[in-house]
Amino acid sequence: MPPEIDYSKCTGCGICKDTCSEDVFFGPDIVEPDGISKPKVTYPESCFHCYLCVEQCPSGSIKIRIPLVMHVPYK
Repeated sequence: MPPEIDYSKCTGCGICKDTCSEDVFFGPDIVEPDGISKPKVTYPESCFHCYLCVEQCPSGSIKIRIPLVMHVPYK
């Protein structure tokens, strides 16, 4: 699953865009009515669930849900 952004918490700092090595957040931002530019997930298929954007987000507005299939341990 791609990152999900809670826009009610997002401050528009852009740290997620700077942190993501796969450019998941690349492209034009969403501009809120108050003029704050907030990132959007442009390339969800590029996300490989490294969690860097989640860890670096100062407002805690990014969540990544991993499908159960990816949780199965290898024996």
